Amino acid sequence: MAKLLIVDDERSIRNTLREILEYENYDVDDTDNGESALQLIAKNNYDLVLCDIKMNKMDGLEVLSRSQQTNPDLPFIMISGHGTVETAVEASKKGAFDFISKPPDLNRLLITVRNALDRGALATETRVLKKKVSKTREILGHSPAIQKIKETIERVAPTDARVLVTGPNGSGKELVARWIHEKSNRSASTIIEVNCAAIPSELIESELFGHEKGSFTSAIKQRIGKFEQAHGGTLFLDEIGDMSLSAQAKVLRALQENKITRVGGEREIDVDVRVIAATNKDLLKEIEKGNFRLDLYHRLSVIIINVPALKERKGDVTLIAESFLDEICSDYGMPVKQLTKEALRALENLEWSGNIRELHNMIERLIIMSDKVITDVDVQLFSHSPQLSTSNESNFDFERFSKFQEFKDHIEKQFIKHKLEKNNWNVSKTADEIDIQRSHLYSKIEKFGLKREEIGAN
Repeated sequence: MAKLLIVDDERSIRNTLREILEYENYDVDDTDNGESALQLIAKNNYDLVLCDIKMNKMDGLEVLSRSQQTNPDLPFIMISGHGTVETAVEASKKGAFDFISKPPDLNRLLITVRNALDRGALATETRVLKKKVSKTREILGHSPAIQKIKETIERVAPTDARVLVTGPNGSGKELVARWIHEKSNRSASTIIEVNCAAIPSELIESELFGHEKGSFTSAIKQRIGKFEQAHGGTLFLDEIGDMSLSAQAKVLRALQENKITRVGGEREIDVDVRVIAATNKDLLKEIEKGNFRLDLYHRLSVIIINVPALKERKGDVTLIAESFLDEICSDYGMPVKQLTKEALRALENLEWSGNIRELHNMIERLIIMSDKVITDVDVQLFSHSPQLSTSNESNFDFERFSKFQEFKDHIEKQFIKHKLEKNNWNVSKTADEIDIQRSHLYSKIEKFGLKREEIGAN
């Protein structure tokens, strides 16, 4: 239900508007002066304000101006019994959605309110989407390799030197490219990404350089390629090692001459582009195999930045995991969950063959499937890594569990049994170690029917 505020020093107008709007199922507040209106706007999350212009002490245009400073997306409909074209124009310049004369026409009022609410919702949604799209994650980590990458970015970014970013899949090569762009003199322009591995070899030239209408069977109209789209900005060629040799030759020419020619075209087009390339392949070996051009390699690799696999910097896992935890919980609009020390150690012990991307997916899975406190048992349950499944996994009979909860209870029982045995049945110490309340641990012991004799107490 939309929440509206009426600001007018005439009680009869406020009562009439409130009656009309509440009949339409809007939640309505009202006040008779500008100072009170600004206080209410600061305290409440209003979707729309209907504000009189001529009021004592503070007029409606001042209320509008002061509200715009802190709530630029909050739409205002200005109302006046002394309406003139000049007043309407001034209200519009100050950011009012619309201007209505007193007494308001019922149909026009309701239509204007509906349109203003739609515009306000669209403005808020657009702002949120822009924030998500433009958000570039920090490069997280304190390991020497990450510190070296950050230092290299700071040195290289302000120049126009071409950069080749190497490293395994999911290690964060794109993030490095984006930070080079963000810190460059081209940051006001766009960064255009091309995944060379995802585009068929017969289409890669059209994708990069564009094509003219009729240049091939499906070319029903002219297409602007990625080089032209990135003019003045940065072109990120991801998985450059998968590019066809014919496309490599044209990219080499574009880098040498700063000119491109569309497929099927004759006119040369000047382009001002900084190229950053990335690959998970050893390009020197690809050159030996005849799959990659040596001259293109030298053009691209003025600066080489190698992004290590996550398993080579496991000391960074905790920092990255906790950052992902905050970020994903925020995106889902839920309270931030907690990772226990044991859970973090369990995460560090995984192999992370999928690197940062796999860690992100793992944290998202844990947030969805776990309780408020994420334990190493949860990591064990929801990890795809074989070494954390159960002991003697190859001999473990998964089929005896028909329900997921049965399997989870089994693992929890074994975990608690192990910890109690380790702490010689000291419930307080065990509860502290696994980071749960002592009463909760007693409940678990009772639930699973654990007894001191059963866990080998002396």
